[in-house]
Amino acid sequence: MRDISLTLEPGELVALIGPNGAGKSTLLRVLTGYLQPDNGVCLLGDKSLNEWSPQALSRHRAVMRQQSQLGFDWPVEDVIAMGRAPWEQADSQRVVKQVMDLTGCTPLAGRKYNALSGGEQQRVQLARALAQLWVDGAPQGWLFLDEPTSALDLYHQQHLLRLLKQLTSAGRLHVCAVLHDLNLAALWADKLLLLHQGEIVAQGSAQQVLQVDTLKRWYGAEVHIGQHPGSQTPQVFLAP
Repeated sequence: MRDISLTLEPGELVALIGPNGAGKSTLLRVLTGYLQPDNGVCLLGDKSLNEWSPQALSRHRAVMRQQSQLGFDWPVEDVIAMGRAPWEQADSQRVVKQVMDLTGCTPLAGRKYNALSGGEQQRVQLARALAQLWVDGAPQGWLFLDEPTSALDLYHQQHLLRLLKQLTSAGRLHVCAVLHDLNLAALWADKLLLLHQGEIVAQGSAQQVLQVDTLKRWYGAEVHIGQHPGSQTPQVFLAP
């Protein structure tokens, strides 16, 4: 990563896009404190990530990784309850129920996590991350997601991104997600950051970033840009 400067504001859903190896997951790890920047500083609020205690940081920042394999076979409810570890446990059961209802995980109640499909596990991990940020009936803080829709079917892709858009619109939550599907990013993200070889090479709205020349230059693919039939959102089509 080099020469990257960005600000993540509450109330935004930001998508990190770019070709394989562009540095999307690496940037996410820097933003969440799992990797240290070689130069510069990464701040949460007005403090460097290094100045936050682990418990305090966990109350403000949650991360959903691309794959989360567990070495123990816990029921779904217990995996989601792991998100409440930084908080007092008195309200854990109530929060878990609220988050399961919100994310569509209630039908998975009682099942073992390791027996779930990849898509079901992703839904449970989203619920765990939201439970970690849950305060007074809603999540607040910064939520980072690495390819959260990669194993989801069409319905659950739509449900997850609609939910994230709804939660960020309330103004208490910021979401930064790595997304490979440019059309999903265009439909739901407020801002797109296009990375290439560790640099941000384009950023802005979907209309600003998803241009034929821009995508051909940085992805190397021949594409056409159309318009979603239900909105003014640009949509990307591969040339035959």
